[in-house]
Amino acid sequence: MAILELKNVSKSFGEGENATHVLKNISLSVEDGEFLVVLGFSGTGKTTLINLIAGLQMPDRGEVLFKGAPVTGPGPNRGLVFQSYALMPWLTVEGNIRLAVEAVHGKKTKQEQTEIVMNAIRMVGLSHAVERRPAELSGGMRQRVAVARALAMQPEVLLMDEPLSALDALTRANVATEIEQIWEADRRTAILITNDVDEALVLADRIACLNPDGTLGEVFKVDLARPRDRSAMNEDPAFMHLRAAVTAYLMDVGISAKTEETRHLPNVTPRHALLPRAYEDAAQGTTLADERYLQFSQLHKIYPTPKGPLTVVEDFNLTVKKGEFISLIGHSGCGKSTVLTMTAGLNSISKGAIKLDGIHVEGADPERAVVFQSPNLFPWLTAKENVAIGVDKVYPKASQAERQEVVEYYLERVGLGDSMDKPAADMSNGMRQRVGIARAFALSPKLLLLDEPFGMLDSLTRWELQEVLMEVWSRTNVTAICVTHDVDEAILLADRVVMMTNGPQATIGKITEVGLLRPRTRRALLDHPDYYHYRQQVLDFLEEYEHGAHKKKEAA
Repeated sequence: MAILELKNVSKSFGEGENATHVLKNISLSVEDGEFLVVLGFSGTGKTTLINLIAGLQMPDRGEVLFKGAPVTGPGPNRGLVFQSYALMPWLTVEGNIRLAVEAVHGKKTKQEQTEIVMNAIRMVGLSHAVERRPAELSGGMRQRVAVARALAMQPEVLLMDEPLSALDALTRANVATEIEQIWEADRRTAILITNDVDEALVLADRIACLNPDGTLGEVFKVDLARPRDRSAMNEDPAFMHLRAAVTAYLMDVGISAKTEETRHLPNVTPRHALLPRAYEDAAQGTTLADERYLQFSQLHKIYPTPKGPLTVVEDFNLTVKKGEFISLIGHSGCGKSTVLTMTAGLNSISKGAIKLDGIHVEGADPERAVVFQSPNLFPWLTAKENVAIGVDKVYPKASQAERQEVVEYYLERVGLGDSMDKPAADMSNGMRQRVGIARAFALSPKLLLLDEPFGMLDSLTRWELQEVLMEVWSRTNVTAICVTHDVDEAILLADRVVMMTNGPQATIGKITEVGLLRPRTRRALLDHPDYYHYRQQVLDFLEEYEHGAHKKKEAA
């Protein structure tokens, strides 16, 4: 029996020619006790859809029915968990939840209200934090409070609007598992909005895809046994098939065609190549230099604290070949970004050494180009001007026309051929990150360093820019290190995945060689027989260290 129905629902914002049509003729029913996941990328109308179900907005056409009656406004029978926590900072965990209980269950006795509050807190595993205020909680714990508050309303339908998107990968996975356990306990109807395919597969009975044009796309039935363990699912052929099908569908409807190549890179010598001839001859005359192009030797990072020295990274030893792409992965706080910033020369080395092309790394230099999670552009400058800043310094002997060719070549390679003169302030996050990537490659660096470059982007933009990065990298074969927390991204990009143990005293725990042929695409990898084997190796390592294991391992 359907508890919720959407019949030919459409929703627009604005009027006349300025109207934005967000949802178009959506018809969908949700069964009592079903867990439905609505999957789509940013801008497809997912939040508008859940606001219509919650009664926070009304459709322009069509109707939303709850138990056969039209939804005319919000009600306690539909509890909503937002993307942001929206907690009262002056109230404790208990106080925040009690506020909702008193509003919804005001006719119950104080004792009955307290039982509802404490039961909701137990369900999300926060019994130990009852008296803490939001400022004393981690992001994951704050989101659990938001879930508990919705559960305490005892709604018939639990609505969740991307509640995990602001969390780190490990916390996100853990909270998703807890949500499944809570749902499994009483099988209350649940609707989750997300742009994460794996999250959808872990939680859903059905996955409904929203298309970029606001129409309802394909609906996938998820016939995977519960409870669903992420690691065990990775070896399930049904999971692999469904994951590939959902991903392929989203890519087909979401990713636009790549820009055709019209520009060619001019033959210009970058500044950092102007080394003494004797050094150049020595570096080019031996295979050893290429085999040991980048060397980390007994690398340590130690910070002084009131309680004494804190060793964040310890005995990090790694040799990287020229032209190799390394992914560096591990749980939050394991020192990945610390290693990267030391390599960039932005963070001092406490002990040990880093050598690039035979020379010790000391201070920042354009020969080590960095792409951060936020690209740090000058907002008042255009894309072309932001990229040109570095290029003018790196190619001192080139003409202005040749430098301009370098700038325009890389901006076009990252899909900004029509936006070169657009100010950074007017660009989306994805466009700004494209400028950051173009700027890094235009420096013609010896070493490309990427610090979670796609971490702030929605899945579609992340997938697209991963392929842009691989395409541009394949032209340069620059030696590269990418810090990431995304297992699929690590395997997709890398020749080797270097896994770090938990901090403090983090070091290399394991190295996996990725023997997949290039060029690579996400679609092709999902069908490759060895892909899930590599994925399992990384998942097993991360699961081992998930619970705070600190045991050092020999690097493979």
